[in-house]
Amino acid sequence: MIFPRIARSRLIIPAGLSALGALSCAMLIPEEMAAVRQQLTGFPDSDVLAHQARPLILAALCFLPAITSILYTLGGTMDRYIARQFAGSFSLCFGALVTIWFLMDFADKVGDFQDSKHVLQTIVTFYSTRSPAVFLLLMPYSLLLSLLYSMGKLSSSREIIAMVQAGRSIARITRPLIIAGLLLSVLAAGLNYHWAPNAEGRQNEILAEATGKIATQATNVIFRNPTDRRLWMIGAFPQDYEKGAPLLDVEITLTHEDKTLQSRISTKSASWNPINHHWRFQNPIVRTYQPGQAPTIHVKSEPLEIDSWTETPWQLIKPGLSPAFLGIPDLNSWVRENLKNGSFADPSPYLTHWHYRWALAFTSLVTVLLATPLGIHFSRRGPRGGVFVAVILSALMLVISNISIALGESATLRPAFAAWLPNLAFTLLGIYLFQQRISNRSFLHRLFKSPQKITPP
Repeated sequence: MIFPRIARSRLIIPAGLSALGALSCAMLIPEEMAAVRQQLTGFPDSDVLAHQARPLILAALCFLPAITSILYTLGGTMDRYIARQFAGSFSLCFGALVTIWFLMDFADKVGDFQDSKHVLQTIVTFYSTRSPAVFLLLMPYSLLLSLLYSMGKLSSSREIIAMVQAGRSIARITRPLIIAGLLLSVLAAGLNYHWAPNAEGRQNEILAEATGKIATQATNVIFRNPTDRRLWMIGAFPQDYEKGAPLLDVEITLTHEDKTLQSRISTKSASWNPINHHWRFQNPIVRTYQPGQAPTIHVKSEPLEIDSWTETPWQLIKPGLSPAFLGIPDLNSWVRENLKNGSFADPSPYLTHWHYRWALAFTSLVTVLLATPLGIHFSRRGPRGGVFVAVILSALMLVISNISIALGESATLRPAFAAWLPNLAFTLLGIYLFQQRISNRSFLHRLFKSPQKITPP
């Protein structure tokens, strides 16, 4: 009777988390499906399959806590004990970092919040929308600190030594931590697929709407149509431009086949009709050019309507979209449109961030490989040497990652190589550190070894 009672008690948490995941799906999936439909309606050239995968990925994320609890239940006594030690440390570190980040960010934006009509509602909307991006930002640091603390605590209390003497290897002892790193990588990959980049890009929109200002999605965008020899320069795209809101401060330059000027249209407002696909320019100034003559200027008091131009607003905005705020579906759409219509913008930043979306997800696993062997110690000096090296290596990984991404965006390095280089380099280093710790041949004792005292004869 004892065994069924224990089995039932272990199934309570997975069952509860499964029910919570199902409830979250019931609340979030219909809203996400509606957002996908709106995206495909407003951007008909989008990657349909990539956007349709969003509800499925979101559903998988909702059930990820339940899957984690099932893996915890299936683990042995030692696995569950180490997992509890790590989970407690991770929750504490993550909560502390979130509190510090929130206080600093709130102090920076308190003036914008005060200008809104509904202060509390604006604050809740602003930070709840940004929560996926904040989690990805703070998660690696929380993971590093929690691993160093939990492994250092187990080492200082000689529990790691007791486990080794009981016949458990370092690789077996740290298996729950590797699994935790994999699960966090899956979570990061899911959030980074669409929601985290999109959340960072929406913060200015939320503040602008709350303060009654015009929210713009892109400014000072240049689009070149080499086939029809048109060059568009758009001052600002309103946030709801795909719903018919006019583009602001538009100038279109047309050229002949020999690249000489043909005409130029300037207007404060230009709108596109999604029904008949006509462009409408309000009170435009039209300049026509003839060789060897001054331009002829026509100021029209009535709107100018053109029905033969093939450009659409979502096609024009693509060069102005920041790759840092685009998820995998939007980056897919951008790259496909760029390949189909020619190079209207440098593709290197967008290709680099496409690869970086996937590479960033594995930062958690790399952090586990670096921090775990450095947090374990067997000497009486304590974990100070390993903690110091782990912090230095994590800082180096962050610096190298930023430099590598910048080199990829400038086309100095290939996009895939620039995105994956830091992870590959530090993964190899982490595997080496693990091998050193497993064989108990750590190089740290050489770095922090006390100088030998020479006794005089």
